[in-house]
Amino acid sequence: MLLALLLDISYAIMGAGIGAGMAAIGAGIGIGKIGGSAMEGMARQPEASGKIQGAMLIIAALIEVAALFALVICLLISFKS
Repeated sequence: MLLALLLDISYAIMGAGIGAGMAAIGAGIGIGKIGGSAMEGMARQPEASGKIQGAMLIIAALIEVAALFALVICLLISFKS
C-alpha cells in the first residue's frame, strides 16, 4: 500500500518535471523560429523592420506566457502529490 502511494507520487513528480522541460524546450524552439523569421524578413524589407520587430516582440511575449502557464501547471501537479 505504501509502496503504491510512493510510486504514484514519484510518477506525478516525474511527469511534472518532464512537462516543465517540454514546455521550456517548446518555448525556446518557438522563439528561435520567430527570431530567425524576423531577421530574414528585416533583411528582405529593411523599411518594414519596425513593424516586424513589434510583431515579433508581441508574439514572443505570448509564447513566454504560454510556457509560464505550463510551468505553473507542472508545479501545481508536483506540489499536489
